[in-house]
Amino acid sequence: MKQLFLNVLLGVTLMVSGQQKSQIYLDVTKPIEDRVENALSLMTTEEKVALCHAQSKFSSKGVARLGIPDVWSSDGSHGVSDEKLWSEWNSAQWTNDSCTAFPALTALAATFNPEIAFLFGKSIGEEARHREKAILLAPGVNIYRSPLDGRNFEYMGEDPYLASRMVVPYIHGVQSNGVAACVKHFALNNQEIWRGIINVNVSDRALHEIYLPAFKAAVQEGNVWSIMGAYNQYKGEFCCHNDLLLNKILKQDWKFDGVVVSDWGGTHSTDQAVNNGLDLEMGTYTNGLTTEGHFPFSSYYLADPFLKGLKDGKYDMAKLDDKARRILRLIFRTTMSANRPFGRFVSPEHSQAARKIAQEAIVLLKNEKNILPIAVGKYQKIAVIGENANRSMIVGGGSTSLKAAYEVSPLQGIQDKYGKDCVVYSMGYASGPSLYGREEPSKLNADSLLNAAVELAKTADVVFFVGGLNKNYFQDCEGGDRKSLSLPFGEDKLIESIQKVNKNVVVVLLSGNAVDMPWLSKIPAVVQAWYLGSEAGNAIVDIISGDVNPSGKLPFTFPKKLTDIGAHAFDKLCYPGDSVNVYYKEDILVGYRWLDTKKIEPLFPFGCGLSYTTFAYSKPSVDATELKSNGTVKISFTMTNTGKVDGHETAQLYVSKSKSIIARAAKELKAFKKTFLKAGESKIITIEVPVSSLAYFNEAKQAWEVESGIYSLLLGSSSRDIKGKVDVKINSLYISNN
Repeated sequence: MKQLFLNVLLGVTLMVSGQQKSQIYLDVTKPIEDRVENALSLMTTEEKVALCHAQSKFSSKGVARLGIPDVWSSDGSHGVSDEKLWSEWNSAQWTNDSCTAFPALTALAATFNPEIAFLFGKSIGEEARHREKAILLAPGVNIYRSPLDGRNFEYMGEDPYLASRMVVPYIHGVQSNGVAACVKHFALNNQEIWRGIINVNVSDRALHEIYLPAFKAAVQEGNVWSIMGAYNQYKGEFCCHNDLLLNKILKQDWKFDGVVVSDWGGTHSTDQAVNNGLDLEMGTYTNGLTTEGHFPFSSYYLADPFLKGLKDGKYDMAKLDDKARRILRLIFRTTMSANRPFGRFVSPEHSQAARKIAQEAIVLLKNEKNILPIAVGKYQKIAVIGENANRSMIVGGGSTSLKAAYEVSPLQGIQDKYGKDCVVYSMGYASGPSLYGREEPSKLNADSLLNAAVELAKTADVVFFVGGLNKNYFQDCEGGDRKSLSLPFGEDKLIESIQKVNKNVVVVLLSGNAVDMPWLSKIPAVVQAWYLGSEAGNAIVDIISGDVNPSGKLPFTFPKKLTDIGAHAFDKLCYPGDSVNVYYKEDILVGYRWLDTKKIEPLFPFGCGLSYTTFAYSKPSVDATELKSNGTVKISFTMTNTGKVDGHETAQLYVSKSKSIIARAAKELKAFKKTFLKAGESKIITIEVPVSSLAYFNEAKQAWEVESGIYSLLLGSSSRDIKGKVDVKINSLYISNN
């Protein structure tokens, strides 16, 4: 009787002329692949084609006849987007879709903590699950090549190893909720200017060593269920239907069994979409964010044109079955999984998670004379200056713009902590309104704002300047790159003016990109605070008050000038290109690899970040037995908290090889470990590095290869602060191209 009930509950019986035809395996005791093949066998060609393209702005069809639900997706990265109108980008104006805003992914990368990445993924996945989403369109792992890229704040920094280690637990966290993560944008989407047409020219070695590792880790270690193609072209083919990227590398070499989703408006051809690896076409005939269209979804490239080609014999039915099979597999993993939890939305646990992530992300860049932390009651009058102190950093930025349930601003956090009676505020500068696709200056008088702020600073005991970038167009925003490395809106002049009348100035920067700091030598403290989401103000004040010891590390380099970055060290063909082609002339030397190899001093190096305590490292040693037995380099050392405050420290292991048959970076990050130590405490830390991770991509063999010789293992607290070194001898190792 129990099994009969289950069959009725979980099975669908199809009747044809009163006769039982077949049964779709919704029974959870059946393996997913059996259920997929069973469903596929019961579907018509028309139903299979309908799976492969959008039916609304953010959904595609299931098979209602068989009880297979539609696939609903949502923009994500650091919060689940509000509901949109059926075929428009505009908000549907629901009253129950205000989410928790989590920190941006640059902030997550700055934690250097995979456990925090899992917490992030699990929390945002719970919100997506509660909202009945099958796909969360996140995370982004494109490499930070230029500090001008408008979408860098959505990504995980300049280092492929760091991005790889952080993306895997994020995926595991999201997908533990029965929601598919959708890693994006595959691949080489490293600029917003001309993103929809630019053809990227890059060496095979740089492609495999720099731009693909995080995607590869997402597939092979994260078992991600979907991947989004990029807008740009590679080798003259658009990345949303690129034979080499999608068929050869992703599906053949990496054995990806999930769904390739087009970016919205990233599909351009039925022939290429059918044959070159795209599975699900979304948002065609838009520019990716704003353009609306009045046309049937049946006109998409993978809709009626695909169906007609199948019926005419132009396209192989096996191509359709592969796409449908992948989409069905995703559905059975998500909305039709009996083990799917219910999720939760804007819960106290999510607020705690957002605050915890933000706390570990904040990077203390400078702290002369220990001006920070500032205890409650230390000063009678605290001036907070800067538009970013009281401006929403959740809205704007393109597709990551959120409708959040709440947002604690830096000003509110400071007032709540130190008391409204002793905190005074002045705007100082003003940007224009947040508009996508164009910039509009503020109508407020810049001189009046500056003068008022300076007058306030004169009377204050300490000044918190809260500035940086924002999510306006040409700042940190989709669709357009920044125009320079400088701070916008006259902020540099304002900081200089404030410093002249008050020496106790703490600069708090909100941004997802590096900025120039011409005033740095005159300012005692600088805090990089990113875009921190709903709990931004609380997390910032946790750090500046000393309730939490800062432990964030920079996931990308801050250069002294733009031309110190490899992408900007050549000509305009290297960045941004000529609107047709862009050439990655810096090759593998991205970020700190370029500066360290060329011996260029950064403003702040990759991996740096101060603490309110100090840490000492002993000389590292290598376990030779471990190296011989299983091909792993195991490095051990003792770390000691030599200060008076409990705190976290992230030890980073870089690898260098001076005598090499190939061109190499001066050093490359190959491992890191974040450790908590109480004041005065010591711990023995062990870091493992597989010999296989020392491989370079041999372009002649189109395979990975470990070169024989002596490798230097450099232990440090940043790419420029090396605490110890040990050399190891490695024998050659050939690795397949998988």
